[in-house]
Amino acid sequence: MLNVLTHFIGPAERIITIEDAAELKLNHANVVTLEARPPNIEGQGVISIRDLVRNALRMRPDRIVVGECRGGEAFDMLAAMNTGHEGSLTTLHANSPREAMNRLETLVMLAGMDLPINVVRDHIAASLNLIVQQTRLSSGRRVISSITEICGLEGDRIQLQELFHARELDDGSVEFKGNGLFPQGFDAKRELLRSEWFSSYVHSAARP
Repeated sequence: MLNVLTHFIGPAERIITIEDAAELKLNHANVVTLEARPPNIEGQGVISIRDLVRNALRMRPDRIVVGECRGGEAFDMLAAMNTGHEGSLTTLHANSPREAMNRLETLVMLAGMDLPINVVRDHIAASLNLIVQQTRLSSGRRVISSITEICGLEGDRIQLQELFHARELDDGSVEFKGNGLFPQGFDAKRELLRSEWFSSYVHSAARP
């Protein structure tokens, strides 16, 4: 999914990818690929994802793409997104957009910064714009099952609004439907987007 999303990044942008094992294939002229390194037999020489994220901030990137956040690097990734690297991408495992927020809170705590939970949630809400959820169907097919916008913090809870959702039908096809909500984060660019894109239009993709 990250490979697909990176196709929409402008060709002039400088991208830095960070992975445990290099798998992303970006068709851009200005891409720097960083790969984590496990410790040697003596337990030395380890280079973690978190080390690479911190180093990437010194390499003048327009966007940072982290293959997957599994630990304290989530805090550094959020910091990058909130300090001039908008449009950066990463993935994590969760069963729903709401559970993704809960898991992200846990990962930020693993950074050892000892932050209050309300500060962590405010940091997440200020840094992220969209959650794109990919789901594996019973047939083994993977589809985009939800596109959800993060709408800030209300009280002590991160506010989410689902823009699109998909469900598998009895015949094996997938119904992908807009919820009729225009994303709040794009109000300033409303003239560049067509409101009908977000209407309750149903698109059914036949079973392959």
